[in-house]
Formats: sequence, C-alpha cells, structure tokens
Amino acid sequence: MKVLITGGAGFIGSHVADAYLRAGHEVVIADNLSTGNTDNIPAKAKFYLLDIGSQELDKLFELEKPEIVDHHAAQISVTASTRDPMQDARVNALGLLNLLETCVRHRIGKLIFISTGGAIYGDTEDMPTPEGHPPQPVSPYGIHKSLGEQYLRFYGAQHGLHYTVLRYANVYGPRQNPLGEAGVVSIFINTLLKGQTPTVFAYPDEPEGMLRDYVYVEDVAAANLAAADKGGGELINIGTGLTTTTGALYRAIASFFEHPPEPKRGEARPGDLRRSCLNIEKAEKVLAWKPSVDLKEGLSRTVNFFS
Repeated sequence: MKVLITGGAGFIGSHVADAYLRAGHEVVIADNLSTGNTDNIPAKAKFYLLDIGSQELDKLFELEKPEIVDHHAAQISVTASTRDPMQDARVNALGLLNLLETCVRHRIGKLIFISTGGAIYGDTEDMPTPEGHPPQPVSPYGIHKSLGEQYLRFYGAQHGLHYTVLRYANVYGPRQNPLGEAGVVSIFINTLLKGQTPTVFAYPDEPEGMLRDYVYVEDVAAANLAAADKGGGELINIGTGLTTTTGALYRAIASFFEHPPEPKRGEARPGDLRRSCLNIEKAEKVLAWKPSVDLKEGLSRTVNFFS
C-alpha cells in the first residue's frame, strides 16, 4: 500500500512514516519544512518539498497515486493561533480544504485526519473525556480542528470520502522540536541541557500547573497504522487516560539530571486549558489499540535522545 503523509518531516509525522515502512508499506512525504526537518525523513521514504495549500499538490497525487493519505501537516501551537488566527486558518482550514478537494478528485481510498483532544473539548470536569463530549474550543487552533472534522463529515456524505479522525492528547518523544511553543517535554529537556531554568506556566489558584494527558509518540504512530484499515467514519481519542500536572512533569524530567534547578513560575498563556485527559476506551474497542509506553519510560527515552 502506498501512503502519503503530509507533514511527514515533522516530529509525529516522521514516526508515523517509520511505522508504515516497518509494516512494509510504501511511504511518500509532503512537507513545506516550516517546522519539519529533513533529518527526520526516513531514508526509504520519497520526499516532496510542498505546501498542502499549493496547487502543486494535485501534480503530486497524479504522479504518486497514493491509496491512503495520513494528514499531519498543521499549525500546532495553541498560543500562536491566538496571536495569529488568520495564519492558523490558512493552514488548518484552507490547507485542509485543498487537500480534501485533491483527495476527492483522485479517489483516495482513505484519509486519516489528525485532530486534537484537549483543544476541542475545552476545559471540562468530564475526565477522562469521551469522544461524545460537546466541542468547546477556546482557541483558533481548536476551532479550526473542529471545523476540519465538520468538513470531513461533509466530504464523506457528499463525495463518499472514507476517513478516520484521531484526536491526540499531548504527544511527546524523540524528535520533538524543543525551540517552538508547543511540546513542553522537549522544551524542559532542552532548557535543562543548556544549564538554564525552565518555566512552569500555571494559573494562580493551581500553582502545580495544568493537568495533561501525555502519550508517547511511538504509541501514537501505532494508532495511525491501526487506523489505516479500521475506524471508518469514527472520531477516536488517542491518549493514555492518565493525568500529570506540569509541575509533576518537570520533576519527573528533572530526576534524570544532576542538581536540577527549581523552575520559574509563569502565568498561564492565552488558550491554555486548566485540564485535559482523554478517554481511550473507544480506541481499544475500534482500533484494538492502547498505549504501551508509560510516562517514566517514555521520558527516559526522550531524555536519552536529546542528550
């Protein structure tokens, strides 16, 4: 099977590419390298320097004739989306529409759409949060991902496009960009390796920081592989169902370093949720998937990678 991975030079997309290749599939990657890195691209994958909003995307489909599209290309920062909603829309809404139109013209067998759990559900007391919880996005990033899911329903009903939506929790692991605004695990590790003091962002009444569900990137890649032939028309959470505060996460990472500093404290940023955790019962039932790497082991692997 030939799989086109948009954003395949990025942190998560490159691990997904590795998983498809290990399973014996042919992989094509399209990435504009705005946040991706050519070092992440597997040697056996074919690479095109291409933006998903470009009309050149049609030529790629004509040339490569992919059977499945795994759509990871995105603007991923919640904070950046609050500063520049127009840019977030250009990538996460208009870019998706260009991809969907191209998929329909070329009769693609299936699209796997990468969405978000926390940013769509918003702050909720219903934790771990199931897929049926009403969307309550509080950032342009969450709004546009929710809009993308609605577009998929339309293209499924109107054009017969087969799809599966994966709603990710907070993904971490090797290759995560430590210089961006998203990805607290890699940011903490990189800051400590530089001998600097990390900042824990928190609301004044919750000094331990926000509650998050951290899932290891190789487990996420395995979920994508499972979704290639399962979960048609479904919205599926991909996480662990467990929560960790930002403060506890920092202490867990700091335990791998000698004489780590006490973190600085910063105010919660625009779009920051107080809590997020995903119910993964549906993933176990529909995809026969569940995470296999716990937080301690995943952090150890990630620290070793960056070290």
